[in-house]
Amino acid sequence: MARGFGDDFLLTLITTNAALAAEADAAGVDRVGVDLESLGKKERQAGQGMRLSGHTWEDLRRVAGVASQAQVFARLNPLHGGTAAEVDRAMELGARVLMLPNFRTAREVEAFVEAVRGRARVIALVETAPAVNRIRDILTVGGVDEVMIGLSDLHLELGARNHFQVLSSPLIDRLAAEVRRAGVPLGIGGVGRVGDASLPVPVDVVYAQYPRLKATGAWLSRSFVRGLEMSEVRGAVAALRARLSEWAAAPEEELERMREELARYGAEWVRAASG
Repeated sequence: MARGFGDDFLLTLITTNAALAAEADAAGVDRVGVDLESLGKKERQAGQGMRLSGHTWEDLRRVAGVASQAQVFARLNPLHGGTAAEVDRAMELGARVLMLPNFRTAREVEAFVEAVRGRARVIALVETAPAVNRIRDILTVGGVDEVMIGLSDLHLELGARNHFQVLSSPLIDRLAAEVRRAGVPLGIGGVGRVGDASLPVPVDVVYAQYPRLKATGAWLSRSFVRGLEMSEVRGAVAALRARLSEWAAAPEEELERMREELARYGAEWVRAASG
């Protein structure tokens, strides 16, 4: 049987739970790791109800210790005086995929690539308005292996009320097109679990955006693992991949209808929050 869109879709799990990381590894999740970003994050996301990770170097060591197939991932801090030391330490603890968050210029990305020195895969997390505006310059930086669009911070930067408004916007279409034109893999935000009815937007409406935008990967969201038994991880990952493949086979007009649905849900969420 030919491989589908979902089979090659790159899934990343961020967790400090070594047992969960091991289950995800066995289930075919492509990357497991931690979020070490802390510098400036609390101030950027103040009052938004977003959770800071609080992950540590020891968490990275433990998660790396159970990964046998998945690549070990670490999101580091924005570029600062200690970046080179952070890169070295992350690699010493087993990370082979490193993410630079919250940058604004191509020069920041260049400096991060220089610190990595080809020893790990580099992901540039586009989550600021200046980075969006300078995406062509950023995509010319040698050593950038992937681009990911970070919807949480980006929707704050753009003045949107929620990240669904950004994901359904023409801006994301243009940004995705620039990344594809450069031939760079594109990750976008996070995906929930098939059939999860507890979310403000049906998961299927979000799933449809990935083939529409020709994205190549996403994080597994916190909602994906919430309430999930260890014995259910393999089935949940398989169901997600299968559903993504089904959406990739849908007609373009159906994918466009799902974009309109997402925009509608995003607007309804704003109205409900406004009382």
